Amino acid sequence: MNEHLAELARRLRDTVLTHPGVTETTLRRAVDAQTGDVPPNLKAYVEKVAKHAYKVTDNDVEALKQAGYSEDAIFEITVSASVGAANARLERGLAALKGGK
Repeated sequence: MNEHLAELARRLRDTVLTHPGVTETTLRRAVDAQTGDVPPNLKAYVEKVAKHAYKVTDNDVEALKQAGYSEDAIFEITVSASVGAANARLERGLAALKGGK
């Protein structure tokens, strides 16, 4: 991959995961990586964003609001899940180009 594009992707991910926000960086990192540290009330939403973003509805967002998440927190969680999914796809694609799995 072009080094300039790789650097931009790295900086985007770093900004999303490490800079101050309304959610803790540990939560954003867990959502990015889809680890077991994602709170149970977020797991289905994070998986939907990562695998089937086009299926996310207003009802999904409303359920998170009802669970106590602010709109800013939902935005950060959504972006973290999206960036994590994009990064995973990029890594798999690059590995495939190199003959890996």
